[in-house]
Amino acid sequence: MQKGSPSYIKSLLMPRAKAPQGRRVWNIDLETVVVPFFMATNTMGDTAIPHDALGAPLRLAYAKDGSVKFKANGRPTVVVVKEIRDGVSMLRDNFVANLQDYAHGVATEHKDEFTAQVKLCVAAGEPVKFHDNEELDKAVKARMEKELAEAQAAAQAAEAETSTEPEREAVPA
Repeated sequence: MQKGSPSYIKSLLMPRAKAPQGRRVWNIDLETVVVPFFMATNTMGDTAIPHDALGAPLRLAYAKDGSVKFKANGRPTVVVVKEIRDGVSMLRDNFVANLQDYAHGVATEHKDEFTAQVKLCVAAGEPVKFHDNEELDKAVKARMEKELAEAQAAAQAAEAETSTEPEREAVPA
């Protein structure tokens, strides 16, 4: 039985310097992470993403009639090529599955320690949840009181407006 987390889990938890960011796919930089990763996996024979997809990962979006799509602000719509989007989706799904497998393995192999961790976290979270609920209740009450006051003020203004208008004579039909 292994003591401690595997190195790939430890590496996920290490702080890294922030790099300048460009276009992102699943919140991962396309140019500096995703494309080089898929080029490496293609090189190793693990993937077969088309070269044109990796060479030009951003493409104009087209409507069904073949015309270029534009955003409301007038800029053309640019999308990440489907093969890369699909590859990143697979990475995300596998990443989540690995995280779940790791948590399940720790919970199974270190049941007592994991149970103690859960109890500590739940107990530590209770005051936070209680505080948030109190603050939410106060905020909702204050908001309802404000809206009620605004509605009453609007009703009074409307009533004052109608009471100052002269009565109109009924015109026979």
